[in-house]
Amino acid sequence: MVFIAGPRQVGKTTLAHQLQNDYSSSAYYNWDYDEDKEKIRKSQLDYNAEFWIFDEIHKFQRWRNWLKGNYDVHHHEHQILVTGSAKLDLYNRGGDSLQGRYFLHRLHPYTVAELSGINFHGDLNAITELPVTSNTSAALEQLLKFGGFPEPLFGASVADANRWRVNYGYRLIREDIKDLENIILLDKMQDLYDHLPNTVGSSLSINSLREDLEVNFNTVKKWLEIFDKNYASFRLSPYGPPKIRAVKKESKLYLWDWARVESTAARLENLVALHLLRFCNWAYDIQGEILELRYFRDLRGTEVDFIILRNKKPWMAIEVKESEQNLDSNLRYLLERVAIPYAYQIHLNGNLDRRETKINQSEIRIMPAWKFLGNLA
Repeated sequence: MVFIAGPRQVGKTTLAHQLQNDYSSSAYYNWDYDEDKEKIRKSQLDYNAEFWIFDEIHKFQRWRNWLKGNYDVHHHEHQILVTGSAKLDLYNRGGDSLQGRYFLHRLHPYTVAELSGINFHGDLNAITELPVTSNTSAALEQLLKFGGFPEPLFGASVADANRWRVNYGYRLIREDIKDLENIILLDKMQDLYDHLPNTVGSSLSINSLREDLEVNFNTVKKWLEIFDKNYASFRLSPYGPPKIRAVKKESKLYLWDWARVESTAARLENLVALHLLRFCNWAYDIQGEILELRYFRDLRGTEVDFIILRNKKPWMAIEVKESEQNLDSNLRYLLERVAIPYAYQIHLNGNLDRRETKINQSEIRIMPAWKFLGNLA
């Protein structure tokens, strides 16, 4: 089986219907439709169809047991695609393991490269060579303004995009999360969702959020975990060896819909974070290689926005700036103390594009953000 997971309205159902064209016969079942729900519960499926699609089936209490049983009996006769707007590997719901029966792929919002029509080069190492030279600044500008979700992006209307976001958050909490979790204080959870854009780019303080919402620490912690599981947010853990006294527990939170962030600098950082997360997900989902996205901060407050670990070792450092400038002192500090093969300082405004003198054998490049992101195809 193939599982496709990602945020609601990112295009999973559209992709599933497009894949139907590759088969002579197919059957589509959506748990959100009452008629399909009954067919799933009673296993009244089209057994003549070559291709089965099960959409949002993770909302079914017994979905893993049900899917495992149908797969074990029928997988020789049918190709099976499962889509969901929650992390399907985390919503076990007490069912049997599906280990060895599926491949998971994450579907992300549009990226700079995709919007520019750049096909992925398929080589994990190619990003360090920066082979793409096409000007993708217009795509970056559009994505910063409207976000990467298809409806607001291609609608290209600020008013319509704002209305879409209000409705999106309401339905995420009142429909999707309510179906999956036992949440009583939905209004408070909505307040937390609305407040999260203000936390992007800084250390996440659950205690501070607890005080603002007037609920207990464990409740806020649980709600944040639910947002992560439902592709509303994601968090990065800090990286740093003991010798540089890096922080150990402070995480940073980013949103899957970066256009909710008001500050241009924080919005750009969030956009870059999601592009890098997509790159790491691609490496694992397609190539089977584990890349970890982290950030660096030490006890003195020295910080570098992003670190990518490859084989548990730092492989790439990325610092994000709103305007062009000389090499950031924080990035220099880290490179002088930790061997990182590649380092990039990228900026939104300005055309500065140059290679810096190596530090600790690190290849360093200061460049426009559109050029760097265009190579994350």
